[in-house]
Amino acid sequence: MKRSQFWDHTILVLGALFMLVPVVYALMTSSHDAVSIYKEGLQLSPGGHFVDTYKQVLTEAGGFTKSVTGLTMLWNSLVLGLGFAFGKIIISMLAAYAIVYFRFPLGTFFFWIIFSTLLLPLEVRILPSYEIVQGLGMANTYSGLIIPLIASATGTFYFRQFFKSVPDELVEAARIDGAGPLKFFIDILVPLSKTMIAAIFIIMFVFGWNQYLWPTLITTDESLFTLVRGMKQILQVWIGAQIPDTNQAMALAVLAMLPPVLIVVIFQSWFVKGLVESEK
Repeated sequence: MKRSQFWDHTILVLGALFMLVPVVYALMTSSHDAVSIYKEGLQLSPGGHFVDTYKQVLTEAGGFTKSVTGLTMLWNSLVLGLGFAFGKIIISMLAAYAIVYFRFPLGTFFFWIIFSTLLLPLEVRILPSYEIVQGLGMANTYSGLIIPLIASATGTFYFRQFFKSVPDELVEAARIDGAGPLKFFIDILVPLSKTMIAAIFIIMFVFGWNQYLWPTLITTDESLFTLVRGMKQILQVWIGAQIPDTNQAMALAVLAMLPPVLIVVIFQSWFVKGLVESEK
């Protein structure tokens, strides 16, 4: 192995270890009881309450109303992640399709207007979004969690770049065969976009899964709490002599990491291929 390769691998290994340390801390700490963690701090050695902690987190009702379990929060996070991913993909594909294949005045201008929304993070538009959702009676609903945030400038940009790389000859051949706009989109563009769809799905699923601010604002019903929201809720139970269940919060943190990691591991080759194809 060359010296340059040795240092490259050394840096990569050190970076991976640096990223894994918090995960190991969370996993090990979740296997201890809350009293030990309160007295001794975060743990780096395994404890004897691993099974009990995760069973309690997943099956026993908790929260202020004692009506929500870890499985419920896991389901809510899954709905939010999948809703974000599929919603953003559908909206982005349709928007990009219209911009690339339909000739209308100021089409390019409207695309850059859409793209400029990347400069407006959720925090900037959260109050008007909340007012609209509240006025429509969508608070404390899955639709209120998902629909207001499914427009995606990032997805629209990537699909636009990919659609522009499709040969004009393919469009002409489809037109000669009598394929209308809808048939061309469904039968030709969607199958060609499989790798791009996989790449955008990973990005948007992780984005939706990790949402905290919007679910915190739009949901007050504990039955709609997500895992990320549940971790914060557990650490807010300092009442009298009661101490926070830090072990349960760490267990939820570990559980919250698993689905995004699995999605990335399973679809990583599609993810890389989709992003590379968008640059052609």
